Amino acid sequence: MKTTFKSITIITTFCIFLVSCNQKTETKVDKTVTTIENAIKPDPLPSWNDGDNKKAIIEFVEAVTNKDGGDFIPAIDRIATFDNDGTLWSEKPVYSQLLFAFDRIKTLAPEHPEWKTKQPFKAVLENDEKALMASGEKGLLEIIAVTHAGMSTTDFETIVTNWIATAKQPDPRFKDRLFTEMIFQPMLELMEYLRANDFEVFIVSGGGIEFMRPWTEKTYGVPTQNVVGSSIKVSYEYNDGKPVLMRLPAVAFIDDKDTKPAGINSHIGKKPILAFGNSTGDQEMLEWSQSAGIKTFQGLVHHTDAAREWAYGPDSKIGTFSDALMTKANSSGWNVIDMKTDWKVIFPHELK
Repeated sequence: MKTTFKSITIITTFCIFLVSCNQKTETKVDKTVTTIENAIKPDPLPSWNDGDNKKAIIEFVEAVTNKDGGDFIPAIDRIATFDNDGTLWSEKPVYSQLLFAFDRIKTLAPEHPEWKTKQPFKAVLENDEKALMASGEKGLLEIIAVTHAGMSTTDFETIVTNWIATAKQPDPRFKDRLFTEMIFQPMLELMEYLRANDFEVFIVSGGGIEFMRPWTEKTYGVPTQNVVGSSIKVSYEYNDGKPVLMRLPAVAFIDDKDTKPAGINSHIGKKPILAFGNSTGDQEMLEWSQSAGIKTFQGLVHHTDAAREWAYGPDSKIGTFSDALMTKANSSGWNVIDMKTDWKVIFPHELK
């Protein structure tokens, strides 16, 4: 009886040893497999340099998409908003929509001989920047009124589509580049990464909503219904018995600064859990995102690369990145993307 008990004890101990060895082996195999999987896992942001900002983006996306984690957010609530000018494409040396307006003045000039002597149109026709600036906001509004209104929404869409197809960046360094080629490759990758993880991506910009909509889907993959922007008033009319919307020379909504959250609320109806901008005009959108009460991410593109793009900040009239905004970003835990150090490439053509 003692022999039998002793034999059973030895056999049991041996079995426990075998199981323990097997578990250790399986643990080692699991760790090895995980290591290999991570090594061969494709980089979702290949144009971003490894660093704190890239790491923060990936960790955020993994956290909100992990069903077993405490920060999981259902796909229906994964809203991402991006400013356009300076965030998704270059905004220097001047906003593209303003250049569109100037080109329209020159195109329409033969029909308006009085513009040769009337400001601010004379300044545009003569490329007189000083006189144009002297006309102030009133002059710019006059230019916008005659170039963006007095036509149907369909006609305006056609005009914009034709212009954007050939319009080129005026800076001599990029003289052969279309505006739609001056988009930021790292941001294209980020938007695609978000979409692959069931985020719905929106553009929320101070630019004209009907100026952007004709080309955002082809350029960024953002459909027209996901574009929020500034707008002018329209009226419902009939043309040869067919209904049309006519664009009026009156502002309906300016989507900038403290009105961006209002635009998000009226067009989207949910707070974004990720918001990206590049200037003081985006601060309120990022604040609105951070107030969602769940895990969120806020990012600001800081233009620091004079060699590959432009370097500017608090003193720039276009895309102002004030010292106060930097202080706000640091105190709020927002991620400031340093273009010079965080991005391997800036434009898609650099990949070729």
